[in-house]
Amino acid sequence: MTILGAGVMGSAFAVPAVDNGHTVHLVGTHLDDDWVDSVAETGWHPKLRCHLPDGIKAFRNDQLAEALGDDTDLVCLGVNSAGIEWGADRLCEVLQRNHPVIMITKGLRAHATGFENFPTLVARKLDAAGLDASRVAAVAGPCIAGELAARRESGVVFTHQDQGYLDWLRQLLANDSYYFVRTSTDVDGVEACAAWKNFYALAIGVPSGYLDVRAPAENGAAMHNPAANLFAQAISEMRLLTTFMGGSIENVLAMPGTGDLYVTCQGGRNSRLGRRLGAGKLYRDIMAGPMHGETVEGAELALAVGPALERLCGEGRLPAERLALARAVCHAIAQNAPLDLPWSHFHPPPA
Repeated sequence: MTILGAGVMGSAFAVPAVDNGHTVHLVGTHLDDDWVDSVAETGWHPKLRCHLPDGIKAFRNDQLAEALGDDTDLVCLGVNSAGIEWGADRLCEVLQRNHPVIMITKGLRAHATGFENFPTLVARKLDAAGLDASRVAAVAGPCIAGELAARRESGVVFTHQDQGYLDWLRQLLANDSYYFVRTSTDVDGVEACAAWKNFYALAIGVPSGYLDVRAPAENGAAMHNPAANLFAQAISEMRLLTTFMGGSIENVLAMPGTGDLYVTCQGGRNSRLGRRLGAGKLYRDIMAGPMHGETVEGAELALAVGPALERLCGEGRLPAERLALARAVCHAIAQNAPLDLPWSHFHPPPA
């Protein structure tokens, strides 16, 4: 198996693959030479802060063709969302034959009538390059990279329209000790949840920032109430957005939706950005300062789909009054404005 744009999740994804007896080639992007060299020389992954098991070989980006070789049976795409077009184009340049593909990268792109998920985007590019676009699957959480690398018990969902292909992937990668794979043919639903959860985890991190700047409560009260309020609003909005994209509510209420949102809220870049926004900082100042050089998937999604979301609300294709949280976050990110959460507009009664 070859993983392009391995990063932390791609590198962690390699662990159960190796434990299942496969050889894995990790290929970094042009920005990843430091950790690639570290893994190649010592096995130590500085971003995961652990040694990767034997059977994982690291390659620089210009060695992608060598890493693919003649015996690769699966290609995994794990670039961050900002690099999805680059990653897909890179595969199209180098692939010499048709390979099955599974995607770790999560996100959406806007188009005239709505939003396009990343498996569809990659399949479209493969098809344009004359390659087989029929076997582009994806994996969704809940799964934190560092815990997977440490072999913590993790449940994930593989998604593709063909159940037979999903069964083959599950047999290839799942195990009965810590990597538990479920499958879903609801690609639209799984991928909508996988993308939107990053966006909403950012919002749920905001109350932690309130706690940083407000005077302490006499009784030491925390901010669990407002965070729970936002969590519930996020699930409500994810249901609306997922069904708009043709997906099933079932996945919103299962691992790709509530499960992945919960684990993403426990920490990481989305939560840290949300916390700083809650403390009154502006998005661009945060990204130029304490989070310089980091890719925050929730913010990338807000920038990618925010204008389309407003347009769809303005056209009446989406109900603006039921997407108050999404619209507030998109406005703060895109306009570099203070994040003003419209608490009184959350949880409107049924229409």
